[in-house]
Amino acid sequence: MTTLQETIHPQAKAREWKAIVILILLIPVLWSPPFLFRIFLFQPFNIPSGSMTPTLVVGDYVFAAKYAYGYGRYSFPFAPSWISGRFRATDPEYGDVVVFRTPKDTAVDYVKRVVGLPGDRIQMRQGQLILNDRPVTRVALKQAFAGSTCGVDDGAKAKRWRETLPNGASYVTQDCVHNGYYDNTDVYTVPPGHFFVLGDNRDNSSDSRVMSSIGFVPMDNLVGKVTRIFWSLDQHGEPHMERLGKVW
Repeated sequence: MTTLQETIHPQAKAREWKAIVILILLIPVLWSPPFLFRIFLFQPFNIPSGSMTPTLVVGDYVFAAKYAYGYGRYSFPFAPSWISGRFRATDPEYGDVVVFRTPKDTAVDYVKRVVGLPGDRIQMRQGQLILNDRPVTRVALKQAFAGSTCGVDDGAKAKRWRETLPNGASYVTQDCVHNGYYDNTDVYTVPPGHFFVLGDNRDNSSDSRVMSSIGFVPMDNLVGKVTRIFWSLDQHGEPHMERLGKVW
């Protein structure tokens, strides 16, 4: 017993001193402006899929404001799993483009648009969003080339609509297929403490309509609000300068 203690004890002390030295060396990094900027203010993300076309496309790089909805478990890397709730919590508004984690896959960041808040009734009818039994206002726009965002021929065109939510939030959605798989749904009633999201590319987005994978999203799973496209590259890797700016 004595021999074992004498063997382990010096090793434990050595590990403690190493940890202290590492922490001391990390202090300048932890308090550096870039680190604080990313942890507490804005976090960069890149867009890997076309589910938010035309608002966000593959090749876009965006900033998400982490302070917009308060800070919770998913606001910081390597946060312990026992953390719950949000500090300085604020709920999203209709039309916000948000970054979040799903209860079924907390390792992946998703980007979608908020269209339903606690207590709301959401439904899709023939491709039109119904909010609390009222069709959301939408105006048909000129068709546009969809490229690969509809999963069909690159030369195919898609319908586009300008949709306006009750609070005035306005944005453009893409309709790839008439009466597609997600264009007609049951009524979803958003439970307390949750929100409902859709992708702007309505026929090619896995979102809250898919209860088996995303469904209703807990408020505590918010990471931040997407505010700005700060860089964008087209399919050939060339800068897409006209896309830089605020996300609506």
